Amino acid sequence: MSTERILSDFLPQLLAGMAVNFEIAAISLVLGLVLGLLLIAGLLAGGIASGVSASVTALMRAAPTFVVMFFLLNSIPRDATLFGFSVAMSGVMAVALSLLPYAAAYVADSGVEAVKQLRGGSPLGALLLLPNLARAFLVLVMSSSAGAAIGVSEGIAVILRHAEQLPALGDRLVLFAIGIVCYGIPLQLGFALIRLLQRKLGERMTREKAA
Repeated sequence: MSTERILSDFLPQLLAGMAVNFEIAAISLVLGLVLGLLLIAGLLAGGIASGVSASVTALMRAAPTFVVMFFLLNSIPRDATLFGFSVAMSGVMAVALSLLPYAAAYVADSGVEAVKQLRGGSPLGALLLLPNLARAFLVLVMSSSAGAAIGVSEGIAVILRHAEQLPALGDRLVLFAIGIVCYGIPLQLGFALIRLLQRKLGERMTREKAA
């Protein structure tokens, strides 16, 4: 595969596909924050609300992404409308909603711990929620590649589509190597920043306890 073709054809499509991965992750996390806040309120309310919220959160932790994704994409007709508005499920939304159970359960678990830290007099401990949410976002970015299974043109689908057109194994390996680098750099930088933030918060918490 020529360098010119990589730069003019493959790389722009790969970057556009990666943008779809980040878009799916952002939608999932925003919806997960909304649903997660409701679960946090229920978990902290006590009584029946707490039991129901705990059960829903446990079910969401175990929700199989592929099953939810295929169900959403195939259960709603492409021409379905509600009150005159189209409710047809796009591939991007199907993937984003299939990741919603994980996002909401993660937000609920992390949020409850943050509230406990805050009530215990540790605002810094509560701030650990932020790197936890950032970590969840990066996990959602990686998980969004499941969209390749239903034809969503995200980054992994772009790599596989171009690789299928190449007869030589060496050319395919070059494509996969470029894909690993393109995904690896932003994701590894993100995880490194998260670890740095967690370490800084941990050090400040230790100093405050020692003071």
